[in-house]
Amino acid sequence: MAGSLPISALLSQAFVAFTIEGDNEFERQVPHRTAARRSSASRREVPWLTSMAMWFTCLRYVDDAGRSVHEVDRLARTPTNWNGMERWGYIDVAPDPADPRPRPPRRDWVVRATPGGRRAQAAWAPLSDLIEARWQERFGNEAVGRLRERLTGVAARLDPELPDCLPILGFGLYSRLPERRPALDAAVVAGSTGVPAGRIALPSLMAKVLLSIALAFEERWPVSLATSANVLRVLDEVGQPVAGLPRRSGVSKEALAMAFGVLTKAGLVEIGPSRAERRGKAARLTELGTAARFANEARLAAVEASVRERVGGGAFDALRTTLEAIVEPDVAPSPLFRGLAPDPDGWRAALPAPVILPHFPMVLHRGGYPDGS
Repeated sequence: MAGSLPISALLSQAFVAFTIEGDNEFERQVPHRTAARRSSASRREVPWLTSMAMWFTCLRYVDDAGRSVHEVDRLARTPTNWNGMERWGYIDVAPDPADPRPRPPRRDWVVRATPGGRRAQAAWAPLSDLIEARWQERFGNEAVGRLRERLTGVAARLDPELPDCLPILGFGLYSRLPERRPALDAAVVAGSTGVPAGRIALPSLMAKVLLSIALAFEERWPVSLATSANVLRVLDEVGQPVAGLPRRSGVSKEALAMAFGVLTKAGLVEIGPSRAERRGKAARLTELGTAARFANEARLAAVEASVRERVGGGAFDALRTTLEAIVEPDVAPSPLFRGLAPDPDGWRAALPAPVILPHFPMVLHRGGYPDGS
């Protein structure tokens, strides 16, 4: 039921849907490579396909003059997948020719966009507004306007130095940020990216609220919110077929494999032969895992109550009501799925159509896709 879903789950489904719709449009617009789509052009001209996370954590802050690795990290307020972005063909990273030191540290190396990276920048810059406009057509100007207004009001009462995106999940699938996050220079960002100062993208507003909840949940806690919300939530002591868990959880088999590595090591989950099927494996909660699942649910409820108190009960409840009107969690499928049909030539067209969206985004180093793909 709608009232039983945490607000973080509602936000997650909206965030993931928005991101996938944007990713599909980017894939349609920009020349790229995937495992199924090869190109005779160079990697610099036709990069490997990535998700919106790589715009918000990297390309948004790379300008024609070049910036240091440290400066891009400072502006983004969260690290990117530097090795991936270079290997995939979006950026070049090299020592500054003007630096007199014989071996400057990599943090001082200069980042510049490749030709393919510049095309990606030109496509990504307007995409959030484009998808927001589609949402206005789909859900109504008033509903999406309320969502933006209420997200803005809640986000304004949170840590002002939170990044404009969800960080790539780190060790243990935690949402970790750098210990020191110097204040964002809005003028520098606006000047280099064409994004007006003060105009925050709709997925960025969702990400700030989600991240605030995740950081509070994970503080001195043995299980990450991504692992709890997406994996422990769908398991029981009887056992669930591993092959069916992507459909039950909304996250990719690769993301589930990473989560199982964490959970089995902690003694919360066991993977073994399926009791219900002759072939295949099943994942089941141990006794400790069952206790952890209930403890995590209580923890999340307490954290969201604390955030509600911090930002104001009226603002928090109004945001929940607005999200419920768009997500419609009692309806199957959610109206969010109306914008998720991939292009017939897109890589997602070859995958089974999802029936549920993640209860917390699984943004991994594997390209930054919000469902861990």
